[in-house]
Amino acid sequence: MPNIKLQSSDGDIFDVDINIAKQSGTISTMLEDLGMDEEDDDPVPLPNVSAMILKKVITWCKHHKDDPPKPEDEENMEKRTDDIDSWDQDFLKVDQGTLFELILAANYLDIKGLLDVTCKTVANMIKGKKAEEIRKTSTLKTTSPLRKKNRSARRTSGAKIPKLVHSTFKF
Repeated sequence: MPNIKLQSSDGDIFDVDINIAKQSGTISTMLEDLGMDEEDDDPVPLPNVSAMILKKVITWCKHHKDDPPKPEDEENMEKRTDDIDSWDQDFLKVDQGTLFELILAANYLDIKGLLDVTCKTVANMIKGKKAEEIRKTSTLKTTSPLRKKNRSARRTSGAKIPKLVHSTFKF
């Protein structure tokens, strides 16, 4: 099988089977748009993906190389979070920072299967928890600057906020 070179944001070069790399819609498009092929020695730059994360993405893609393509009709797909296979569950037993970097990389690289499984993992982490529990175990800030500004404006203006607006925007 022919290989291509992928370059991470840290400058590390990964020699990857072209069929593995083409699981990424972004890489496939780059290869087509730039007219690159297997014989090119120039690496495909991936400025938004660190070497550590790219290595994990490549591992995931190698494991899933024979998976059938996901259906495009998302509207009729059942939204489930309990259908993560055991290999993916073990693979995604990483710290939150790594998990979120994998989500960003999967999104940037347009790898739908990886994006789905990483997002489902986060959904399972927060499912059934109260907001305060989620804040304690995550990197989320307790109050955003926008919420502080809105709360301050409410106090000083004396204006009453309709219940619909209040419940919709959670001031």
